[in-house]
Amino acid sequence: MFNRLFVDHPKSVDENYVEHFGVASRFGLTMIWGGMKALVHAVIPGLCITSGSDTVKRLNTIMVEQRRAKGQDVTQMMTVDWVI
Repeated sequence: MFNRLFVDHPKSVDENYVEHFGVASRFGLTMIWGGMKALVHAVIPGLCITSGSDTVKRLNTIMVEQRRAKGQDVTQMMTVDWVI
């Protein structure tokens, strides 16, 4: 039960608990901030015009592209043949 709640998912994205906590916290705060800007935009359309879409693009870049690159780095490290 402990592993399912605290270890399995962070490990699946090649992070430990502390790393995952930091990444998920930054994502959450960024989404809250972007959501607040989107609400401002809903009330006053001339303000925060691209803030919501900019936030989504930035988070997508972090989540998809950087994690993919990190995964490729880990895979490459695991498959390197040592030559002496």
